[in-house]
Amino acid sequence: MAERSIKPWLKSVLELGPPLLFFIAYMRFQDTTLTVAGRDYDGFIIVTAAFVPLLLASIAALWVLTRKISRIQVFTAVLVVVFGALTVWFNDERFFKMKTTLVYGFFAVLLGIGLLRGQSWLQFVMGDLLPMREEGWMVLTKRLAGAFALMAVANELVWRTQSTEFWVTFETFGLPIFLFAVFMSQARLIERFSLSEEEADEKDAR
Repeated sequence: MAERSIKPWLKSVLELGPPLLFFIAYMRFQDTTLTVAGRDYDGFIIVTAAFVPLLLASIAALWVLTRKISRIQVFTAVLVVVFGALTVWFNDERFFKMKTTLVYGFFAVLLGIGLLRGQSWLQFVMGDLLPMREEGWMVLTKRLAGAFALMAVANELVWRTQSTEFWVTFETFGLPIFLFAVFMSQARLIERFSLSEEEADEKDAR
């Protein structure tokens, strides 16, 4: 099925909207308690229960509009559903906080396995968007694997030692900003190893 293009702002809204709404909703309802069947649920649990279907709806909308969903989005959605359900079922916010560690830890391990095999699995995912020589991809993959590992460790330290409000802010803004900064800091590497038009055409012709 052919992929469809949509306006960049709409794609950004569908991808970034759910996390931002989670942050806004938590700040609004963090001191709220809801009693269901004699059981009390605090604001974090309530917002988590609402976030899961919202995320699934946004991914479904992306599929309908573009006819394409990345493997990363599918993997993240599965973890959100599983750990969101565990959070609500056991009325324990720790499950949802662990989800972030698992996501970034999985990315770090996956890229690391590729590196041990002498391959850049990041190139397999992003090669069409960023034409670079093989050695450039290996360096970029090493750096991103390290960044993902650092993010996983940072998330563990933050959720175990800081308040839930601090973690929600860190999760929504701190980690994405750090990852964006990591990508932006690779501009010189990308420029150094980028393929010329002739090299890119030759590679595509193979």
